[in-house]
Amino acid sequence: MRSGLWLPLFEELAEPRVVARLAADAEERGWHGVFVWDQLRWREPIRHVADPWITLAAIAASTEQVRLGPLVTPLARRRPAKVARETAALDRLSGGRLILGVGLGGDQFAGEFSKTGEELDDRVRGEMLDEALEIVVAAWSGEAVNHHGRHYLVDDVRFLPRPVQRPRIPVWTAAFPGNLKPLRRAARYDGFFPVNLENVDQFARAVAAVRDLRGDNPVPYDVAVELPPGSDVTPYAEAGATWWMTALEPGISLDEVRGVIREGPAG
Repeated sequence: MRSGLWLPLFEELAEPRVVARLAADAEERGWHGVFVWDQLRWREPIRHVADPWITLAAIAASTEQVRLGPLVTPLARRRPAKVARETAALDRLSGGRLILGVGLGGDQFAGEFSKTGEELDDRVRGEMLDEALEIVVAAWSGEAVNHHGRHYLVDDVRFLPRPVQRPRIPVWTAAFPGNLKPLRRAARYDGFFPVNLENVDQFARAVAAVRDLRGDNPVPYDVAVELPPGSDVTPYAEAGATWWMTALEPGISLDEVRGVIREGPAG
């Protein structure tokens, strides 16, 4: 199992240079990935929030081996044509280390959708997510993209240069266990990040459901699990997890993150 440092970009972690140094330290300590939250705001008393894409660029420029990416970006909140450009550039800057984590997001965490005029209906955001993924993946091919959908339009545009990774940048999708449509979405792409887990049995059932939906697809597939530092990851690895993501509280201090890094990867 590989280990990912998963950072909420708030308060002391709202400085891209600081996070870039943390990422370099994590790489030196043997961590396999550095991933970041994608939020516009958070609940009080948190006030300082960093942009994830600028921070990821700083991480890419400060490291050589760790995988990196947003975990997860609420793709329906972003223009897919712009995301296609940003992800290709970030993959090239990092030398082919980007993982694109996507999900619906939710207004319940910080009211950021309702406070910025974004779509609140989960069903509609799910449609937007699927449509946006089609555009982004098509754009990575370097071929002309022609998409005339319900929510987005891209009319005969080529997105060059292409990302480094072939056939594409890996896409991980977040989903609540037990909800079939998001599980089907996860099965179509390259990785699965089940959220709001209650126990390892629930995790195992969700992983089994996605693997059943993938059928005999031989392409390697990643499954990430969020657990606090110091957790026993063995039961989750046995249930199919390939990545452990550190569960860090919003507003965690810089010194606390440094302590987690020093503890090192799982196992």
